[in-house]
Amino acid sequence: MSTKVNKTNHIGIRATDAEKLNWELKAHACGLKTSQLARYLLNKHSTGYASDKRSRQEFNLQVARIGNNLNQIARWANTYKGAAEATQVIASLTRIESALLALNHRAG
Repeated sequence: MSTKVNKTNHIGIRATDAEKLNWELKAHACGLKTSQLARYLLNKHSTGYASDKRSRQEFNLQVARIGNNLNQIARWANTYKGAAEATQVIASLTRIESALLALNHRAG
């Protein structure tokens, strides 16, 4: 037996003809009605509440640290081209890639 929930509330959104058509095309491409796509996107989207803001700030800080590590590796590799051990550089890049994948998984 289906547990269908009746949706009795209505929210109106003003849009241009082009916006409406664009939304309808996007919904159709996903196999959804426009209202279903709107509900999905609104429920999924971060609202920017304080906890979301702190989480985003922490995420940005971690990405900045990783970017700093990449810059240090690039500077070192350019300075010591002859002495650069490929295994050291690859190991560092692998650690950075792992950190980025972990952040992406946590943010997703």
